[in-house]
Amino acid sequence: MQTQANPQPQAAQPLLQIRGLRAEIDGKLVLAGVDLDIAAGEVAAIMGPNGSGKSTLAQVLAGRDIYHVTGGSVRYAGMDLLAMPAEERARAGLFLAFQYPVEIPGVSNVYLLKAALNAQRGHQGLPELDAMEFLQKVKALTRELGMDEKFVQRGVNEGFSGGEKKRNEMLQMALLQPRLAILDETDSGLDVDALKAVAQGVNALRAAERAFVLITHYERLLEHIVPDRVHVLWQGRIVTSGGPELARRIEREGYAWLQHGAAEPSAQEA
Repeated sequence: MQTQANPQPQAAQPLLQIRGLRAEIDGKLVLAGVDLDIAAGEVAAIMGPNGSGKSTLAQVLAGRDIYHVTGGSVRYAGMDLLAMPAEERARAGLFLAFQYPVEIPGVSNVYLLKAALNAQRGHQGLPELDAMEFLQKVKALTRELGMDEKFVQRGVNEGFSGGEKKRNEMLQMALLQPRLAILDETDSGLDVDALKAVAQGVNALRAAERAFVLITHYERLLEHIVPDRVHVLWQGRIVTSGGPELARRIEREGYAWLQHGAAEPSAQEA
């Protein structure tokens, strides 16, 4: 009797799986067929020149309705992400840190944070935190991030410096503990100290169940947050991928080598 070979274990499904994603704004095609897998526990960097579609990809994943998806699919934690409204994506653990965080005059940080956290807990079937529990949690996080506790009583980003706005987003991320955090050029306009504070916040949250997507122009952020994979977005597609050495090549050479055919669409660097 012939024995059957043991079946090979199947690879775990990526936390985020993008296939052939196409999107446009005002009738202009920006994403022209993005294919990308992000595993739980992975930190992935997406680099590319201006106009390549990096911020568009972040906004589409977050559910920004000014972008029109014209093709492809996105699976997040086994769910059809494109079928979910933006608020449902947030409750399901997707977090977007903006390149330019907006001010919300008249709304205090503490009110926004408490509302966001309790909305998330409600989605998870957990009871809301009372005021005392919430304040204790926030105070502990502000100390960890080197922030003044009075910070949370101010209006959301109202009168904040660029560094303060980014620290505020790190506080939001630390409180909400997302499964997938997308940082859209969060290093824009930051001095060295603020950049290190952002990196500290991200590195403290690295975990086996959580993934990060870092969208950046510059290798300097990746000196502080070392990615597992680097992907280059060019003319609306991921054209090459590699390890941290790919970011260092971009820092040395820019993107001119892409124009000279060094990477064909969908090519993958080891």
